[in-house]
Amino acid sequence: MKEYITRNINLHSGTIQEKRHEILNYFLKTYTLFEKLFDDVFINDEVFYMQPEPLRHKLIFYYGHTSTFYINKLILGGYISERINPHFESIFAIGVDEMSWDDLNNDNYAWPTVQEVREYRKKAKEVVSNYIQSCSFTLPISWENPMWVIMMGIEHEKIHIETSSVLHRQLPIECVKPNSFGIECQEYGTHPTNELLEVPSLSIVLNKQKEDEFYGWDNEYGFFEEQTPCFKASKYLVSNGEFLEFVQDDGYNKDEFWSKEGVAWKTYKKAQHPIFWIPSGKSYQYRTMTNIIPLPLNWPVDVNYLEAQAFCKWKSQQTNTHITLPSEALWHALKQHSCAKDEQQWGEIAPFNINLEHFSSSCPVTVFESNGFYDVLGNVWQWTTTAIDGFEGFEVHPLYDDFSVPTFDGRHNIFKGGSFISTGNEVLKESRYAFRRHFPQHAGFRYVEVASTYNQLQEQKAHIFKDEEEAFFKDAVQTVFAYNKPFKHNSALNLGCYYGTATFLLAHAYKNVTGIDFTARNILNAQNQKEEQKIKNCQFWQGDSCNLKPHFKGYDLILVTNDFNELYCVETFLNELPKRLNSDGILVLQGRNIKDISTVKNHLNALLTHIGEFAWKK
Repeated sequence: MKEYITRNINLHSGTIQEKRHEILNYFLKTYTLFEKLFDDVFINDEVFYMQPEPLRHKLIFYYGHTSTFYINKLILGGYISERINPHFESIFAIGVDEMSWDDLNNDNYAWPTVQEVREYRKKAKEVVSNYIQSCSFTLPISWENPMWVIMMGIEHEKIHIETSSVLHRQLPIECVKPNSFGIECQEYGTHPTNELLEVPSLSIVLNKQKEDEFYGWDNEYGFFEEQTPCFKASKYLVSNGEFLEFVQDDGYNKDEFWSKEGVAWKTYKKAQHPIFWIPSGKSYQYRTMTNIIPLPLNWPVDVNYLEAQAFCKWKSQQTNTHITLPSEALWHALKQHSCAKDEQQWGEIAPFNINLEHFSSSCPVTVFESNGFYDVLGNVWQWTTTAIDGFEGFEVHPLYDDFSVPTFDGRHNIFKGGSFISTGNEVLKESRYAFRRHFPQHAGFRYVEVASTYNQLQEQKAHIFKDEEEAFFKDAVQTVFAYNKPFKHNSALNLGCYYGTATFLLAHAYKNVTGIDFTARNILNAQNQKEEQKIKNCQFWQGDSCNLKPHFKGYDLILVTNDFNELYCVETFLNELPKRLNSDGILVLQGRNIKDISTVKNHLNALLTHIGEFAWKK
């Protein structure tokens, strides 16, 4: 495993050739490590078609996803012009976050063979390697740099090394080879007695700039400042042994400790213990990625946010104090007070259980100490009470507009610190990753004692989205209804549906309506409105209008409300429309930000042999 370990690349230092070689090495090691996580761990290729988490895709999707990501982003940025396999680059493109609206109907997917995906990955590896070795770029490497898209692809794959390993942990144990991925810790023992230690009031300023020396995701940039209050934090992460006390006190069946969301989740899952605990008589065993072992009482517990929150309420009752999870700012205060070393000061080996430099599992919570606190970084991620949002000055990166913004919904909480398998950007203190509160991950928590008024102030900062372009979409539908030619009212497609305003209006006249948008945030909001309004005859998909999945076809109407600035290949987009429309169907184009209207109109006129008629509105 050591030969695949990497450290973050400094995007400022060195010469062009040195940086080119360094990035190529960074890419190849990450690409290979991701493949080993599948090819070395699964007992056979049949496992690729298993679905250990019902709300997520079969594992074959993730195996193909990271390689198609490189190609799709290079195409989107205009850095390459030819696809390897448009079909693969469509079916493996999206559908990653665990959301109830995500389309996981396997009838819509004819998954390729594992060998076909392996061959694709080889071709993608060659394309990316050639690009790294030949593209013209300058130093430092920043957002607009031609090499940034490669760093984005590498860091994206590093994320999937971690998230895929969680899915593998949910597979039946007989589907994985024992001890097949790195060295798992074998030190088990009794858990230590936790205690609360003082952390002083500190000034926390986060202000990462685009010129920073390390790669960052868009949500890390911008300005944030807070004067944290004095508080106490637990010396150790909560261990399996400490959490066992909550379980043995019947904590999972006492609703008073659980939020409304928590009660709904544990009822749905019939949860009685953490996900990686396995009942064994009157005790428990524990699932690592590739083994089942006796429950290691001195390892950190793996729980979701809802479970951590319930434990804190239980702990508050036990101690008659206000125990809660830390906010993002309080975590930074703890890190600052503990003097935990950043990656640049690690030396030859990390002083934490992180970056796969020690184990491919958790380890005892009593090992890695920083100024009296343990596991400030590493072992497992640490949940916070902070629902992720953008900092002041937040900007979306144009090549990945749905990385962060879909999580700005009040339902995704930040966790900090990384886990044993976190690598690349994940190990940096500036990194900001957030997951749904019921999301299983290599995540645990430490608790804090802080004034209750602090939590109340944090809750007031929730961000609420508003639809600012509703009039535009209503006008587009009026164009449809004002068109006098009689036409069928069976099926309609709304491309560039945004928050779904036009799709909902079309649902009054059509039996079935599909709304597609490139941005997951938009689809999430549309789906929320659909559920609130109880509209049953429409569906929403996240999709690339220039590379739609093949089953989007047979429509009597296609209403185009795309922002043309988001269409990286307008000609491909327009050429695809006849394939999706019935022979006597109608196309209504009311796009936004169309710079060259005459070219678009001329191209549409050329398509009239394939399209019955179309309506145009400037």
